[in-house]
Amino acid sequence: MNRVNLHNIFPTTVGIVDLDRPFTKKELDVCTNMEKRPNEGNETSTNYRVLELKELKKLKEFILASVSDYFDKIYCPTVKPEICITQSWLNYTSKGQFHHKHAHPNSFISGVFYINADIKQDRIYFYREIYRQLKPSEPREWNIYNSDSWWFETGTGKLMLFPSSLTHMVPRVEHDDTRISLSFNTIFKGQFGDTNSLTELILGE
Repeated sequence: MNRVNLHNIFPTTVGIVDLDRPFTKKELDVCTNMEKRPNEGNETSTNYRVLELKELKKLKEFILASVSDYFDKIYCPTVKPEICITQSWLNYTSKGQFHHKHAHPNSFISGVFYINADIKQDRIYFYREIYRQLKPSEPREWNIYNSDSWWFETGTGKLMLFPSSLTHMVPRVEHDDTRISLSFNTIFKGQFGDTNSLTELILGE
């Protein structure tokens, strides 16, 4: 009997980029000493525009360039819009804490950039939240087709990019160091769609 050949279509893409340099003292000082408030499972900064701080200018440039590359590789638009970071904030997750399951409304591409994380122990989980009318028995082995969640290792200096609609969470921290991550949302300015096909949309003008 001939075997079935499998083809992946319409994938959900997670992008991973390494900073490839150490953080400066100013960058670490700002990210470590930010004023905090309680969040569900951990703490978050009271500043929701942290990438506007002059001390984080180089990190913002790195993030914008990475988001632009991610967007261009996936969508390959004829007219490339301008990417804007709408909000950016820091998350602090100490031993025993976690980051609750959530997605990012009012954003197109979101990201998490790790200021302090242990690549041997820290992970981020993503979820495929769809209704399954029929669900077979437990798989003999898990793969990208039958899994409803997927995780990636995270480490200091890693940037994770993903569609803002993709649900994600971080499990409880088991080590003694506080995991620090910088999250952000984006939107675009410029042309979407096409004039002749009556789908044109100009944002930010």
